[in-house]
Amino acid sequence: MQQSIINRVIVLGVVAILGIVGMQTYWVATTWNLNDSEFRQKAQLALYGVARQLAAANNSDLPSQDIVRQRSSNYFIVNIESEIDALQLEDLMQKELVGLSLDVPFEYAIFDCTSDRMAYGARCEPTTEPQPEEASTKASYLPPDENLLYYFGVKFPERTGYLWEKMQVVFFFTVVLLLTVTFFIFSMIVILHQRRLAGMQKDFIDNMTHEFKTPLSTIRIAAGVFQRDERIMADSRLSRYATLIHEQYERLNNQVEKVLQISSIEKGSFEVVKERMDLAGLLPPLLSSITVRAEERGGQLKTQLPEGQLMVNADPVHLSNILHNLLDNAVKYGGNNPTITIGGRQKGNQLHLYVADEGPGISKEHQDRLFEKFYRVPTGDVHDVKGFGLGLFYVYQICRAHNWKIKVESKEGQGTTFHLRMPLLTNSKTRF
Repeated sequence: MQQSIINRVIVLGVVAILGIVGMQTYWVATTWNLNDSEFRQKAQLALYGVARQLAAANNSDLPSQDIVRQRSSNYFIVNIESEIDALQLEDLMQKELVGLSLDVPFEYAIFDCTSDRMAYGARCEPTTEPQPEEASTKASYLPPDENLLYYFGVKFPERTGYLWEKMQVVFFFTVVLLLTVTFFIFSMIVILHQRRLAGMQKDFIDNMTHEFKTPLSTIRIAAGVFQRDERIMADSRLSRYATLIHEQYERLNNQVEKVLQISSIEKGSFEVVKERMDLAGLLPPLLSSITVRAEERGGQLKTQLPEGQLMVNADPVHLSNILHNLLDNAVKYGGNNPTITIGGRQKGNQLHLYVADEGPGISKEHQDRLFEKFYRVPTGDVHDVKGFGLGLFYVYQICRAHNWKIKVESKEGQGTTFHLRMPLLTNSKTRF
């Protein structure tokens, strides 16, 4: 994965997380405020109902305004301007709270004008059932109001716990969100760590591959000298060894070149230099080499190419490489006596090239991954075909750089065909 992609993922992830956390924070705060507002309104309605019933019992009128005053978040003062009976007050409070479904304990106190302070009443539960005696023994301070004469105060000591209980679902999703954010951060740390290790591994492979170039060049020169030496040529055994050395040099050099090409592709430093070229002129030497390889394995190469010019806009080096890779794969995976077919046909201004073999084929589950880097179709314990899994990855990258389409068609036991489509230049002259 390229560093620029990782940077974009991190930036987008951070922006998304900040957005989600912001929305979650706003949701929590809004839900808390709504629940608090609901609690306040229910408490005021309950207290107003108690005041109205106490005034009716005393045959008096309620004040015209400020009957219920909120002194703090959980403490209210109720002005009724008439005498208050503690037992009646307690009973009415319980009934009003039960009627409004405000399930929260309360404490009350009545202002005593003779002592000029609040006379604590009791701590009660919102229920219509009788309360035990010990329920009223726990005293709490309820501050008085200097401007009123006949009033009582009600305090809800467990208001915060009541609101938290109402927010359980919200806080559950908040915890889930925090776990998700934590997992994302952990994942990014792992990705960056793996990226660093992959970078170290890639640098090592690149450096090692470059170091191979010097000894390979020496081996090529030495093999060439051996093959041209008259004494070596006169000895069939030594001549075979010299040829073997050169063949192994070619094989190793091809693998090194593939690694270097893939490295250039991943770094984005490779260039596709397109030029107007005749594909028909590029194919003969390539087909000649593949024909020899197929015949060495007891097979053959068939051609079904159109006659005449096939003018395309392409990089000659890369085009030659991808055709060689496709044909080379067909020889290697075409079975014991490979029969390879390379053909082409024109449809409109499009050229359809295909390379087919009659080998064992590829199962459907592996076809979608053929163009992945280092991917090779599993063959169990049989490793008769050597390679790094870079050839088709290179083919796919070059086709993508040219905006060509490539796909694979295969059935088990019926061979494999690679289809390559590329645009023809308008003045191509072909005969079928």
